[in-house]
Amino acid sequence: MVALRLIRLIEAHSDEISRELAAKIQSSPRTSHMKKVSKAELVSGLQELLQHLSEWLLTKTESDIETRYIEIAARRARESVPLADCCWAIVMTKECLWDYLQKQGFLRSPIELYGEMELLSLLDQFFDRALCHMAEGYERAWPSLNAERRRKRYPEFNAAAFVP
Repeated sequence: MVALRLIRLIEAHSDEISRELAAKIQSSPRTSHMKKVSKAELVSGLQELLQHLSEWLLTKTESDIETRYIEIAARRARESVPLADCCWAIVMTKECLWDYLQKQGFLRSPIELYGEMELLSLLDQFFDRALCHMAEGYERAWPSLNAERRRKRYPEFNAAAFVP
């Protein structure tokens, strides 16, 4: 399977790709609030994903993807990172992987082209699901965070005092 060979290439270079991608995410105007996330945490999360990309694309279940991205979304919401920044970080990750493969010059034979198309399809499916679960996780976390922030900001507010 050509796609598997390409996935293994990404896994083999995951440290380098993760560091470069983390720098891009933290310096992009589209993800400016991702600076609230430490570079070490961002690199570590990217490395975990990219070092095990074959598992994420081929063997992990929908539930596994849901669990991971709902948890990440809740963490980012607590850190006050806007949902749009999180979504752009996911899009940038997918684009980075595709750019990396194109730079490697594997677009030669029809079989290799088919393998890249197969991999692109797997990446699209995975990252589309990651985006949706990120949004779901953010929506679940947001109401409780807002209530908690209001309580911290206005600890003595008593709505009953304003009712005639």
